Amino acid sequence: MSPFNLHPDRLFPADPGTRAIARALYEQVANLPIISPHGHTDPAWFADDQPWSNPTELLLAPDHYLFRMLYSQGIDLDALGVPRRGGVQPDTDPRAAWRLFASHWKLFRGTPSSMWLSHVLSSVFGIMIALDETSADHVFDLIGDALATPAFRPRALFERFNIELLATTEGAADDLAHHKAIRASGWKGNVVTTYRPDSVIDPEHDSFARDIERFAALTGENVESWQGYLCAHRRRRADFRAMGATATDHGFATAQTANLSLRACEALFAKVMGGRADAEEAELFRAQMLTEMARMSLVDGMTMQIHPGATRNHNARLFASHGRDKGADIPRRTDYVEALRPMLDLVGNERDLKIILFTLDETSYTRELAPLAGHYPCLKLGPAWWFHDSPEGMRRFREMTTETAGFYNGVGFNDDTRAFLSIPARHDVARRIDCGFLARLVAEQRIADWEAAELAEELTVGLVRKAYGLEAPVREAQAA
Repeated sequence: MSPFNLHPDRLFPADPGTRAIARALYEQVANLPIISPHGHTDPAWFADDQPWSNPTELLLAPDHYLFRMLYSQGIDLDALGVPRRGGVQPDTDPRAAWRLFASHWKLFRGTPSSMWLSHVLSSVFGIMIALDETSADHVFDLIGDALATPAFRPRALFERFNIELLATTEGAADDLAHHKAIRASGWKGNVVTTYRPDSVIDPEHDSFARDIERFAALTGENVESWQGYLCAHRRRRADFRAMGATATDHGFATAQTANLSLRACEALFAKVMGGRADAEEAELFRAQMLTEMARMSLVDGMTMQIHPGATRNHNARLFASHGRDKGADIPRRTDYVEALRPMLDLVGNERDLKIILFTLDETSYTRELAPLAGHYPCLKLGPAWWFHDSPEGMRRFREMTTETAGFYNGVGFNDDTRAFLSIPARHDVARRIDCGFLARLVAEQRIADWEAAELAEELTVGLVRKAYGLEAPVREAQAA
């Protein structure tokens, strides 16, 4: 078994002078609290606070960054313990799945997944040996022994990670039972929800009919009428706000918006609910609903997140067997300038509205997104996302957007992860990359050292609090 250590200067610039500046900046923000305003961790973990049973269940099976790489090399998801459609668990020995994973660890060389998991193994579990086929069983046992202790239960790790806020994401048809249980338990951990209504907005969603029925039952509204349907969204948004939500999230394939007349909305809605909408009309309905969501955010103050640009479930056979979110979502070209115009004509100049734009199409950073966010008061740039949540992706984001939009039209960092234990690792990478970028600006005499120090803290905690309507803890506000 080979020894392993994380280098303290990892990801900092290679030039010694610039690296020293980056190191000094990083020391100022390394221990600031983690604010995770958008992600997909399971709220049941924090509601029930039950121990995880083994490292495969915790680290491998939920993490599509890991198993998509293995799948690309011909490894079956069942062999990795990844649940099938409907949450059905395959008959797979967790230890055997972990051995298979460890024997292919070299596939992750140079990827963010390698950094994240290495950080988890060393910083969370104190494991200082490299993962491979010779260490697989030993690492599996070390993690399993740790998970059996109270210190490694979800709530204890939440507190150990110094998480100020963690947002999960639930659909409009979710009853929020886990979030209610968290609040009823008296635990002080700040776990909130996010309103993701895609399954009751997208007529082409495979759960649309089922979730519309649940949507109606939860709200008591007549969702067969256009006005009743909109009222149902307002009720659900209020339910989510009661569980701490400060944001909504929308993940359609495009960023298309529309601003139809009332009569056109009613006619289109009737087609959608009658199952008669074709693909073009389904797209138009999604576009109109993005505008309706912006209108509602202007009233209730919820920050609106738009995550377009993914062709979901590209692998039809895998979707049939394992369902959504199994690593088969593929980026696509995305238009923002014309797609957003109908919504921006209506609300673009509203100073109290916050709409955060994300992209998987990096060609849009300099051409569209940075100029849009650098002009419209309501728009902010979301951080490098998904396939670009990586050191080079983060550097490209800063280089392609800062000169046009500045830093203050951004929203800091969010990890957008299902893998709870990777959250500190992901935030650490972001802090290191930002400090390296700021250090270069200082070294080139483009900003002063005190400005870089101020920006480092803003990029870590300040901008995210502002963007998502969060307040600093009382102790921190008093110190300031």
